[in-house]
Amino acid sequence: MDSLQQQNALSLLSGDEAVALAAFDSGVKLGTGYPGTPSTEILETFDKLGGKAQWAPNEKVALEVGIGVAFAGARALVTMKHVGLNVAADPLFTVAKIRLDGALIVVSADDPGMASSQNEQDNRRYAVAAGVPMLEPSDSQEAYEFTLRAIEISERWQVPVLLRMTTRVCHSKTIVRRGAVTIPAPRPAHFEHDFPSRVMIPAYARPAHLRLSKTLSEIAAWNEAEGPNQLVTGSSSLGIITSGVALQYVREAAPDASVLKLGMTYPLPLERMRAFAASVERCIVIEEGDPYLVEGARTAGIAVEAQPEIFRFGELNIPRVRRILKGDTSPEPKRAPGKAPALCPGCPHRSAYAILKELGCIVAGDIGCYSLGVLPPFEAMDTLVCMGAAIGVGLGLRHSLPPEDAKRVVSVIGDSTFVHSGITGLVEMIYNPPASGHVLVILDNGTTAMTGMQEHPGTGRTLDHAKTGKVVFEDLSRSLGVRNVYVNDPTQDPEEFKKLIQTCLDTPEISVVIARRNCLLAARSIREYERCNEQQTN
Repeated sequence: MDSLQQQNALSLLSGDEAVALAAFDSGVKLGTGYPGTPSTEILETFDKLGGKAQWAPNEKVALEVGIGVAFAGARALVTMKHVGLNVAADPLFTVAKIRLDGALIVVSADDPGMASSQNEQDNRRYAVAAGVPMLEPSDSQEAYEFTLRAIEISERWQVPVLLRMTTRVCHSKTIVRRGAVTIPAPRPAHFEHDFPSRVMIPAYARPAHLRLSKTLSEIAAWNEAEGPNQLVTGSSSLGIITSGVALQYVREAAPDASVLKLGMTYPLPLERMRAFAASVERCIVIEEGDPYLVEGARTAGIAVEAQPEIFRFGELNIPRVRRILKGDTSPEPKRAPGKAPALCPGCPHRSAYAILKELGCIVAGDIGCYSLGVLPPFEAMDTLVCMGAAIGVGLGLRHSLPPEDAKRVVSVIGDSTFVHSGITGLVEMIYNPPASGHVLVILDNGTTAMTGMQEHPGTGRTLDHAKTGKVVFEDLSRSLGVRNVYVNDPTQDPEEFKKLIQTCLDTPEISVVIARRNCLLAARSIREYERCNEQQTN
């Protein structure tokens, strides 16, 4: 990353790398988050540049740590993919009303088209619901600049700022020039007692809510006058209002059109939008995801066209934008089928799933590379909802099914996911055990494999692979009162693993089985990390 550290140099960077570079250049004190495509590389790059970065157990904890950094008057960057913001929503909605002394930037990396996600929710809705200013970069240069602007806005108005990215902006590379935007250097960390502004009991929260409304009005006025919005003058016959990566498709699909590209999309610059719409004969909004900009414009009485419903789903591209402009709503060509994903040859999860299928289990599954157990040849995972849901869903099935079916239910969860949001499910399993008992299988492959082999609290290594405290799943389970706790490598003796699972199914008690075998793709690196840490300890 040496080339990134040359001030004012031109660099070819992804949007994620550009955000990390801006965080480094602006003196962000701490970057924290949970790995999730397409946001993962932000913190990894920030760490390589020399910034302090760490993985949190989940997004809620990451945001709470970031809030503490901002309370100390320092700058914090909190990163996550779009569904991670669901987990972090609780602190987000309250911190929006709290006065910050430092900067708090929350990156939501949305995934239109669900390239690696279970839904394609549009997190622009969160900005409105929580009352958090939002910026949307359209390329890597803006990812760099908007991160700096977000810090400036956060410190000026003492509020958190949402930086909404999408998969294409996160992973595409464009030229970035440093120095185009400059902000003041960070102030020394400090803490001031301010009970009414930071302790959100009802007596203080009510005026804080009113204060947020006033702040958002000020930010809206600033966005109208000098916000990061761009007007491209073109033909008066066609005007397009857009934001984010959709700008790139619009400029190529309609090079002669007039374009109003919005950089701050909450609060919206409604008067600029109104004047732009009035200056063209036809004004259409082109946006990826929900009709967020359309609804904002129409609610304000601005006459704009919306793209047809069929183009709300999946990523946009140049041909789709051309179809939108022509009003072509004929069925879209079907994608050519690609190679179906599959568990890697030799993956330890293969043995576990083969045995669960052979035993006729009803498997409540979870998020991770082991989700592929639903596909042939295993077809051994029956449910998948969200991170950590395997345990709760499995318990619900156990509580409800007839006894002969209930005793076949197994919850399967990965090691990183268990730490993320499975521990509370284990507590529920102990607190409200079904009459038939329950079986939890933790597939522990020693890494957060699906997002690129990141560390987590169960590996005993930090983001940069240095030795740290370790959550030992069998110790944790026993400390909570689980009597039947087993550790087994399903690849060493599949028949033994099969007998173990069957014994647990036949026992009307709660059981935790830790199927432990390092991911084949990570095994060599894990051995090297452990060797280096051992040498440093000695």
